[in-house]
Amino acid sequence: MKPPRYIRRRRSPPGTAPGTLTADPGAHPSTIHAFRYSAEGVEESDQILTCKPGTVLWLNVDGLADTALLQRIGEIFGLHPLALEDVVNGHQRPKAEEYEAHQFIALRMPDRRAGLVATEQVTMFLGDGFVITFQERSGDVFDPVRVRLRNPQGQMRKRGADYLCYALLDAVIDAFFPVLEVLGEQLETLEDEVVFKASATEMGDIHAIKRDLMTVRSAVWPLRDLVSALTREETPRFTETTRLYLRDCQDHAVQIIETLQTYREIATGLVDILLSSQSNKINEVMQVLTLIATIFIPLTFIVGVYGMNFDDMPELHWRWGYPAVMAIMAAIAGVLAWWFWRKGWLGPKR
Repeated sequence: MKPPRYIRRRRSPPGTAPGTLTADPGAHPSTIHAFRYSAEGVEESDQILTCKPGTVLWLNVDGLADTALLQRIGEIFGLHPLALEDVVNGHQRPKAEEYEAHQFIALRMPDRRAGLVATEQVTMFLGDGFVITFQERSGDVFDPVRVRLRNPQGQMRKRGADYLCYALLDAVIDAFFPVLEVLGEQLETLEDEVVFKASATEMGDIHAIKRDLMTVRSAVWPLRDLVSALTREETPRFTETTRLYLRDCQDHAVQIIETLQTYREIATGLVDILLSSQSNKINEVMQVLTLIATIFIPLTFIVGVYGMNFDDMPELHWRWGYPAVMAIMAAIAGVLAWWFWRKGWLGPKR
């Protein structure tokens, strides 16, 4: 069965009360992994941990099927119901919103599976001493952050929750670079082949890459505004030191956007080159057929004249008439073919 080209997500019915948590029927089971760390050490658990003075808590939830669990987490940490509603609705545009008790961030994380570029929604809550992340399924790009937290010699344990939030944002944004590298390699391969052999398969490959580029663009384009909003001084959850790192994230987002625009122009140019190449091949075939038809024009005239069978045509009763006509026709065809070849209209291009 052919997989669907576009993922259609379930939305809440119109008129639903704000803050209602309605899980998608295809949502993955919910699992928890928590980090609670400080400069002295780190504690990991698969249960809900609470904040302690002098520590930073990172609570990660994979899968959004258990709405009761999400509701309990929201009650423990004071998460706003509207923000929790955005968590279970996986069609949110990347954004950053400031609430009284926390900062809410929604963005899309790359997920390359089965040769297709896909994204999943990741939501973050930054509060006093805690960061809570929600993902649609298990498997993410946060393993480098976990390694840094487990490293006793690392500097990350000495930072606050805002730096952890930055590290997670940076991991999501940087995860788009490998995706772009793969798409860039595919474009280079097609660019080398499209000029020499034009086929319907290559046209389909180009359209598939353009569709992947559109998927990445829809996920990355709003990130520039999102990170820009977090770097403003009006955002109290991030310190001035962390804002410096956020500016680096903004530079990465801009770099990805510029690369995407370049790749889209290359893909569009490949379509034009492929169509031009196909048109040139059709023109070459038509040229050969036209030359063949031109060669047969005088031959057809001669055959037509001697096919009239008038009695007063002496060549009809001449013993050597047939060989002579065939020789003349062969000579005419040979001269025309030589002339066309000399002009470069027939045969391989010189």
